[in-house]
Amino acid sequence: MRTLVIGVDSGTQSTKALVVNATTGQVCGAGSKAYGLIDGLPPGAKEQDPATWIDATSVAIRKALKQAKAKPAEVRVLGVSGQQHGFVPLNKNGRVIRAAKLWCDTSTEAECEEITGRVGGFKQVIKAVGNAILPGFTAPKILWLKNHEPKNYRQLATVLLPHDYLNYWLTGRVVMECGDASGTALLDVRKKVWSSKIISAIDDSLAKKLPSLIPSDEPSGRVQASVARSLRLTSETLVSAGGGDNMMGAIGTGNTEPGVITASFGTSGTIYACARKPVIDPAGEIAAFCDSTNHWLPLLCTMNVTVATELVRNHYGWSHAQFERAAACVAAGSDGLVLIPYLEGERTPSVPDGTGVWLGVNQRTSQPGHFARAAMEGVTMGMNYGLSRLEKLGVHPTQIRVTGGGANSKLWRQMMADIFNAEVVTLRVGEGAAYGAALQALWCWRRQQGDNASIAALTDQFVKLNARQRTTPNAEAVERYRQCQELQDSASSALRRVFRQHRSLIV
Repeated sequence: MRTLVIGVDSGTQSTKALVVNATTGQVCGAGSKAYGLIDGLPPGAKEQDPATWIDATSVAIRKALKQAKAKPAEVRVLGVSGQQHGFVPLNKNGRVIRAAKLWCDTSTEAECEEITGRVGGFKQVIKAVGNAILPGFTAPKILWLKNHEPKNYRQLATVLLPHDYLNYWLTGRVVMECGDASGTALLDVRKKVWSSKIISAIDDSLAKKLPSLIPSDEPSGRVQASVARSLRLTSETLVSAGGGDNMMGAIGTGNTEPGVITASFGTSGTIYACARKPVIDPAGEIAAFCDSTNHWLPLLCTMNVTVATELVRNHYGWSHAQFERAAACVAAGSDGLVLIPYLEGERTPSVPDGTGVWLGVNQRTSQPGHFARAAMEGVTMGMNYGLSRLEKLGVHPTQIRVTGGGANSKLWRQMMADIFNAEVVTLRVGEGAAYGAALQALWCWRRQQGDNASIAALTDQFVKLNARQRTTPNAEAVERYRQCQELQDSASSALRRVFRQHRSLIV
């Protein structure tokens, strides 16, 4: 009988599930279900009903099990990766009080300022938790509920993140691991404990509503009998601690030792690295997260990647292939057309009131291909802004492993190598977060069996690179993009004051 593990990635747009052979690391089955955000919300508000995640997870798991022709007893453990920072409020009966505010929700800027002021300013916040209080994080969402929906806030008994909520549905237990918890801005990432200073800035009673913290290699429980029956599993199936999608993406790309950098090109963009000690950015631009292997994960996040490329593609009514062909006809640097890609506001740098801005529009550059290529270049340079910041903090890449939709484009991979000025590689298993959830689950299960194998040993064994998609920088393009990067950085810095002063007009 085979030994199988399941990895689930519950994201903003869909949930994916992989069934993985625990002996070979081979993906035996896959399933997914797509969904969207709640429509008709005010500007900046991004929300989803957590019931959507449960339904999608159930469908994805059943599809994956069917494709793998898996028997219930073969599945020993299940792991969940979830979109970070989302606020799932539960009442005393464990029921969801209202829709979850998501990572991309930027409606909490006032609450960020309120918390920061109560703690004593930006430097005191960094001292307390290692991170700035940003609109994407969970802490200001909690204060937002208190300020804007006091009736709902009075019902609040438990604060969960999206992946915790799915673990709660699976096991009936309320716990949280430090990787995802570090993205709440409530966790002191140095000591891996809840911060009393940030909690007090919101509400002293909040301390009792936060879950117990568990190590990344411990299980959150076993699948409840009723849920097991609906998923065609057994109630002996272990559920790992799981983690945030970036933490699971790190595991799924083999980013479990210092030196490797992972870059994810999806709706948003992330770049992160494994570190053996906390990496604290005094400017607060790089998130000082913990990872889901009991170490740390310095990370930058940009909110606009395929958001920008899809806007251009849809504007011209192109297929993805047509978009790439048009962009490929334009030289590196797009003849000076540069995109400031803050279409959904921005997190790194922190410009929640930002919008998209095209610089260098003239008769020569106002062509469809120029806008296509400049969109790809603009979002990649946006990520490179953060990569440069990581290097200043002492995180030096030996290789960049790329995942997400952007990694599928040969043209885009060459842009990445040229803009990052580093070797770029892809992975054989493209679903990094789901695969990482499966590998973390396997690590957890093996440790429960008395095997002390490290997570790095598992990723070295199972995570494989695509040798045919290895991409190296072109020296001429590297120099061209260095100049474009200077232009984008300078323009971004100059425009931030404009965004703030004219928010009512442009947002």
